[in-house]
Amino acid sequence: MKLENTRVLLIGAAGGIGRHLARELLEAGARPCLVALKEEELDSLRQFLGLSAGQACFLAADVTKQADRERCVQAMLKNHGGVDMLINLAGINAFARYEEQSAESIERIMSVNAIAPMLMVHALLPHMLRQGKGQIVNIGSTFGSIGFSCFTAYSASKFALRGFSQALRRELAGSGIEVTYVAPRGVDTPLNPPAVYAMAEELNMAFDKPELVAREILQAIKKGCKEKYIGFPESLFARINGILPGVVDNSLKKQNEVMKKYAAAGGNH
Repeated sequence: MKLENTRVLLIGAAGGIGRHLARELLEAGARPCLVALKEEELDSLRQFLGLSAGQACFLAADVTKQADRERCVQAMLKNHGGVDMLINLAGINAFARYEEQSAESIERIMSVNAIAPMLMVHALLPHMLRQGKGQIVNIGSTFGSIGFSCFTAYSASKFALRGFSQALRRELAGSGIEVTYVAPRGVDTPLNPPAVYAMAEELNMAFDKPELVAREILQAIKKGCKEKYIGFPESLFARINGILPGVVDNSLKKQNEVMKKYAAAGGNH
């Protein structure tokens, strides 16, 4: 897919990956509407983008709310006359034993990571169907294919997003609308509390830089990939887990104990 003059709605544009993806889109000649939760996040994004921000519109919105999702649609129609691509990137995490995680945290994770993207697609899909073309890009996680200890709610939300993407892709076959699901492994962003990095150091877990992940997402978009997993060997384990989950259960036993230790010591509840 050529990105020049493509009208893109990017949800979660001010985050660690989002700001780099916004820059990549602008450099490719796209016309994005960049959405973040707060105005101060947009101010930081404008500074990060500098002069290249001139081709973008900016919108503060909470896409867990119906009124704000409608504002996103109206912003695209007003500023760009329509929408060619939706990128659902916004997400939140929590590193904690499930029984110690608050009910509010669990509900918020599911709302932000799974329900809001589904409803954002629901709001924009009629416009794409009328024009007979479009691309929906949902950013998931390796944790959406492998359920990890102490990331239970987060894993559940990403499993949901992956299932939604797969089902929607099949439903829209022949419509001219493509659905891409991209699953990064760990990413070095402020989303992770210190306990996650301490745990990852003991387990020798790799974290990718957000700018690298942004480039991988852009390549997946350009190639029209149905699914793309970023990072090895995590991408291999994700496929093994789909066929032989018991094998992965056994291989993660020791890792699970380490994760529980760090989650109890200082996870983000």
